[in-house]
Amino acid sequence: MSHGILSFGAYIPRLRLARKAIADANSWFNAALKSQAKGERAICNWDEDPVTMAVEACRDALAGQGRSNVKALRFASTTFPFLDRLNASLVAEALSLDEEIGAQDLTGTQRAATTGLLQALQGRETALLVAADKREAKPASPVEMAAGDGAAAILVGEGDAIAVLLGSATRSADFVDHYRTAESGGDYGWEERWIRDAGYSQIVPPVIKRCLEKAGRNAADVTHFCMPAVLPKLANTMAKAAGINDAAVRDNLHAVCGETGTAHPLLMLAAALEEAKPGDLILVVGFGQGADALLFEVTPALAKLPARLGVKGHLARRQPEANYNKFLAFNDNMELERGMRSEVDKQTALSSLWRNRAAVTSFMGGECKRCGTLQFPISRICVNPNCNAIDSQQPHPFADKIGKINSYTADRLTYSPDPPACYGMIQFDEGGRWMMDFTDIDAGALAVGQSMRMMFRVKDVDHQRGFRRYFWKAAPAAAAQGS
Repeated sequence: MSHGILSFGAYIPRLRLARKAIADANSWFNAALKSQAKGERAICNWDEDPVTMAVEACRDALAGQGRSNVKALRFASTTFPFLDRLNASLVAEALSLDEEIGAQDLTGTQRAATTGLLQALQGRETALLVAADKREAKPASPVEMAAGDGAAAILVGEGDAIAVLLGSATRSADFVDHYRTAESGGDYGWEERWIRDAGYSQIVPPVIKRCLEKAGRNAADVTHFCMPAVLPKLANTMAKAAGINDAAVRDNLHAVCGETGTAHPLLMLAAALEEAKPGDLILVVGFGQGADALLFEVTPALAKLPARLGVKGHLARRQPEANYNKFLAFNDNMELERGMRSEVDKQTALSSLWRNRAAVTSFMGGECKRCGTLQFPISRICVNPNCNAIDSQQPHPFADKIGKINSYTADRLTYSPDPPACYGMIQFDEGGRWMMDFTDIDAGALAVGQSMRMMFRVKDVDHQRGFRRYFWKAAPAAAAQGS
């Protein structure tokens, strides 16, 4: 038994936009984009955001782990959908974690995730740290080309740790390489060479040196060097300055995913853990108004970790997207004529949301204590006609259940941000059924009997009042599992 990393998980959206599509649309204005038109970036579906991605990354990390042991949830992001609402609490409820859990939002810097990870490791309780970002970017901007949407989660606590912290170091410095305010909207970045020479080169190597000294290890011993950096070869330059072998520098996933902001150090750590062997040393660096460096040693317990999608599995479930206009529409960067059917008032009754939060957020149904029948939603009367017991229901979670399509519709009359609106009746394998929206599915692929899993998504957005509602939707189980 040791204190350290117990598990990890990741989430990368299914859709991947070719950077060539961005360059083709905008190179008339900015010809330099042509040189960056390589690879693809992960993009959120219209019903995804940092909260939904965080939920999926946590579910991945909690595979085979007891949720009742989690005592703290820290959520790191610089693009929270709510500025005055505890986003971590929403994630905790979606995961059906204990109501007494300590939930905390971490924000304000790109290294919020590494700082949060260090804080979690310094405590003794079982803590779940998740980071997710969906970075806003103006069309034809460098951020639009380099960024990607994604999330990663790390479970920390006492137990069969798969990696233990050997040493760490941190430095705070108000070095402004970029910034974003409520007024500016997207990121405003400074000159790249100055960021490299005055920022990374002056801040990162000394922090790495102190981390290695505290751990009593040599730079040449580092097996995996994880440092997000959108500037080409910058991670290699930092490794060389610190004495780390160039072969240890991890792929930053730029070609297949893009830079996921606050989540990226954890995403690279998760990718390293997928390939690491016992005894490997993993050095993780987070940069943003200073730097954090954390050195981990991988243990033999890694081989016993239950299977999960992780980074590789989510990269494998890619769906190419070449329509740049769709990407702009999903991110509200173009004004579409959405038609009269989109004008329904979507005001959310917050009192009703609170009363029904178990069903809406946690997707909690019922199980009859007398006959064992499962049903959603929970009600006072058992739906089994041979039982019909009154007040016999006890809460039963449906979020992790697999169901099959009983019937379906691909509706082009109902308004949807991504028509057609696909929905239908889901019959859960263990009992219970519910009429649900579908997501991450092509209308032509719908079929009765198709296996579906539940995913936490944005139900709709009340643009008039700036509120978004969440609920569970059904997605193809095979695609969600990467098979």
